[in-house]
Amino acid sequence: MNNKRGTLSFASSGKNSRQTQVFINLVDNDGVPNFLDAQGFVPFARVVDNEKNWAVLDKLNKEYGIQESISGGMVGSVNQAKASFYGEEYLDALFPKLNSGILQIDMKLQTAILAMFASTFSRTSAFTSPLSIRRGIHSSVSYLAAEGGRKSSAVADKDLITKTEKGAQKKKQTKLDTNPPKGTRDFYPEDMRQRTWLFSQWRDVAKTYGFSEYDAPVLESESLYTRKAGEEVTEQLYNFVDKGDRAVALRPEMTPSLARMVMAKKGGLNLPLKWFSIPQCWRYERMTRGRRREHFQWNMDVWGVDGVEAEAELLSAMVDFFERVGLTAQDVGIKVNSRMVIGEVLTELGIPEEKFAATCVLVDKLEKVPIDAIQDDLAELGLDRSVVEKLTEVLTNKSIESIASVLGPESEAVKELSKLMSLCKAYGIDEWILFDASVVRGLAYYTGIVFEAFDRKGELRAIAGGGRYDKLLETFGGDPTPAAGFGFGDAVIIELLKERDVLPSFSSADIDSVVFAMKPELYDDAIAIATKLRKAGQSVDVVLEKKKTKWVFKHADRIQSKYVIIVAPDEFANGEVSVKDLSCGEQTSIKIEELNEWVEKTSS
Repeated sequence: MNNKRGTLSFASSGKNSRQTQVFINLVDNDGVPNFLDAQGFVPFARVVDNEKNWAVLDKLNKEYGIQESISGGMVGSVNQAKASFYGEEYLDALFPKLNSGILQIDMKLQTAILAMFASTFSRTSAFTSPLSIRRGIHSSVSYLAAEGGRKSSAVADKDLITKTEKGAQKKKQTKLDTNPPKGTRDFYPEDMRQRTWLFSQWRDVAKTYGFSEYDAPVLESESLYTRKAGEEVTEQLYNFVDKGDRAVALRPEMTPSLARMVMAKKGGLNLPLKWFSIPQCWRYERMTRGRRREHFQWNMDVWGVDGVEAEAELLSAMVDFFERVGLTAQDVGIKVNSRMVIGEVLTELGIPEEKFAATCVLVDKLEKVPIDAIQDDLAELGLDRSVVEKLTEVLTNKSIESIASVLGPESEAVKELSKLMSLCKAYGIDEWILFDASVVRGLAYYTGIVFEAFDRKGELRAIAGGGRYDKLLETFGGDPTPAAGFGFGDAVIIELLKERDVLPSFSSADIDSVVFAMKPELYDDAIAIATKLRKAGQSVDVVLEKKKTKWVFKHADRIQSKYVIIVAPDEFANGEVSVKDLSCGEQTSIKIEELNEWVEKTSS
């Protein structure tokens, strides 16, 4: 046993307490445990020697202060020991003491204890505590085998599964919940066709603007998001500790991953970069219409350009997409502002710099929360009521001229915004763009221009958003690098396209022909014809089973195929097939050798 090591950390039982209770169930050798006993404890294994049961309880009591509570006698009963541990306990110390010369413990019993620990804590620790508590939780238990390598002590006893098989069979079978986890989606074929269409629109726009596609892992280090993403994103993380004792998270956004990738090249990339991606992102947030806990997001980013020319290019790409899918400037608007505006306003009003970030978070909620509630929250930050009123008055302005009257004509923020508006006019997108001083975006890493696309009818949340984040790379220890980009979610835009009745139908699988052999002996020939059509460029559905002609035509109509090609004995003997055009009902015979020409003619 000296070569075996293992560590275990326990979840906290309360927000302000480090106490954790562990229930150890020792089962008599004449009974096989169920997965839960009558009192709801988690049993772990069948032990071969009752005498050792008592010895272990006694030893644990003496060495670790564990209180025993025996229900019934040793025969046919479950012996329960309730243990309280504080902080982290290391099993390195547990095994040598239990395996001392005084008391030899059965190897299977040791394995069973470890198995109980592992099963108990893997069930109770995940996503049950706030982020700050969960960071310290580890549920893996393992030991080093004599021949080297690491083994899971939860499965080290190969007999453990067979010992509990009968008990598992006794468990009440629960009906499978066929719904996906809350906030996630299934993509049936029709949904996938819709998703593929949307992604192709995004890709076409990005490539038109000279952007290159990239990707990154959906699973990232948790620290990537806790450095500079802002409190809201941090609280919404899907995060956990993996089996290698690493704190990881499902990505809530793509920009930090992009920053990590750029930094990994250590200056080896040629700037400027124009990259795009369509990642799946995860946030544990309150769901509303168009907002889910997982979504796909179109990202376009420009690195290495420090002027607003980058933002103007991004805004133009966004408008290009809207126009491609049938939306107009009457449907969608894009609000723009600069973080420099609010910075200069706060400085002008004498607000301390350390309160800038908290103030920005509150200002970002101006259109979502009553203004007096925002004013109360600002006052709680320690801002004077007169300053609060002046601040909200300035930030509810909708014209650059009004801001210029407060900040002065030499304001860098005003100059930057004026130049951006001029560039948008040159792109021909100025009717889509409007200034709004209350737009600051929630993410803490924005440093300059920020923008947000919105539904002009006000029925949906923000459609897309982005801005400049020149200092993001510095937060990871990299060199200052100018950068700007946007994120554009799939769920909201689909809702908007449905609302405006411009979303195409995706019920059709886009099948050109259904090929059908009227006789089983012609099936090989039908396959050969289908292969010929596929090589000519058609999408072809072969009827794989013996079916009646009536069923074939109903099937072709259901999948909205354009043609049905019938391989019938008489026609095939003459080197022909029957082709029925389902759009008009016309049926003709075509020479098999002329099918390529027919495909070319019908597809033009």
